[in-house]
Amino acid sequence: MLTSSVLAAARDVFSPPLRRILWKSLALTVLLLALVWAGLTSLIGLVLQDHPLSTDYPIIDGIASFLAGAGIFIGLAYLLPPVSAIVAGYFLDDVAEVVESRSYPADRPGQALPLGKALLYGLRFAGLSLLVNLIALLLFFIPGPNIIVFFAVNAYLLGREYFELAAGRFWPPEDVARIRVSHRMTVLAGGAVLAALVLVPVVNLLIPIFGAAMMVHLHKRLMVRRLAAGHGAERLDAGSRPF
Repeated sequence: MLTSSVLAAARDVFSPPLRRILWKSLALTVLLLALVWAGLTSLIGLVLQDHPLSTDYPIIDGIASFLAGAGIFIGLAYLLPPVSAIVAGYFLDDVAEVVESRSYPADRPGQALPLGKALLYGLRFAGLSLLVNLIALLLFFIPGPNIIVFFAVNAYLLGREYFELAAGRFWPPEDVARIRVSHRMTVLAGGAVLAALVLVPVVNLLIPIFGAAMMVHLHKRLMVRRLAAGHGAERLDAGSRPF
């Protein structure tokens, strides 16, 4: 189920209907990361400028600036999950509509989340992701646990956020939470795929579009399995089910 969802999403990402959304997503992701880079670089520059060593020993100032820049570059990897959450919240419905119409034309289409609500979900997740990734960043210089903590935390957070955004087009929040908990290991495995992509330079910029498409496919497949097994979303009447 997960494998087929991953393969379907990989095909969708570069398909003509999603290509335009992909370019916009890449532009917004790079813009947000560039703004973070510029802000942190300026802040560190001001701190170094006021330090006594920066005037007495210019070479030390240059080395410190280089190391600070390298540190910020590494830190951006830890900031990518929260940034991708904001971008995903903005483009999720556009991606979902394309995937649903192409791959599931016989199903009732999902209802787009209000833009404010989608961005609120993204910002909520971004705040939580930023907090836990800053904690993971503190472990950066501890060999072993740093990568393990980074991967485990983001597997859970990315799986949860992207699945809830995709399922939220069909179910109210309480049902989304119930479905996610019922399939927690599958959702976590999907999040692990996204967490692994975070570690791959350049490819990680595709996460907002790929993650949205993958979770749309995964949610659809999970719903087919639930209905085939006689399980529905208990709080919804038959007329409001997506199948």
